[in-house]
Amino acid sequence: IIFYEDRNFGGRSYECMSDCADFTSYLSRCNSCRVESGCFMVYDRPNYMGNQFFLRRGEYSDYSRMGMFETVRSCRMIPMHRGSYRMRIYERENFGGQMYELMDDCDNIMDRYRMSDCQSCHVMDGHWLMYEQPHYRGRMMYMRPGEYRSFREMGHSNMRFMSMRRIMDS
Repeated sequence: IIFYEDRNFGGRSYECMSDCADFTSYLSRCNSCRVESGCFMVYDRPNYMGNQFFLRRGEYSDYSRMGMFETVRSCRMIPMHRGSYRMRIYERENFGGQMYELMDDCDNIMDRYRMSDCQSCHVMDGHWLMYEQPHYRGRMMYMRPGEYRSFREMGHSNMRFMSMRRIMDS
């Protein structure tokens, strides 16, 4: 992935081939990028914090026109996953309340499971995107294998995740 200071790939650039927790030592701002291969999550704050946006191979000449944020401050490379996908979602924090296991995309947890809220999850296999609105819309959060006991404690207290999608390939 190549990041550019200005829109339309102008200004200084910085090429990145792995995770980068903070661009500020390389670029004073970042307003466009090209993803030459793979998939990345980009964040509007350092250390993989703040709003997130998923990017796959392609050109992104102006973040603001795409409904993204003003600038990018950090990025995380999403490794390719070959194999099964499995995630358990829970209605309450600390794996409490209703539990459902997903092995494929879910465009609306309310319609499929009659579940009005998802406050914790356990990703066993694969890499996933969770969205705050049904049908993969709204703000998103990248989930890699691991236990996520409380979305609120992760800084997502005002978000309700209503749909989930597997990150399949680039």
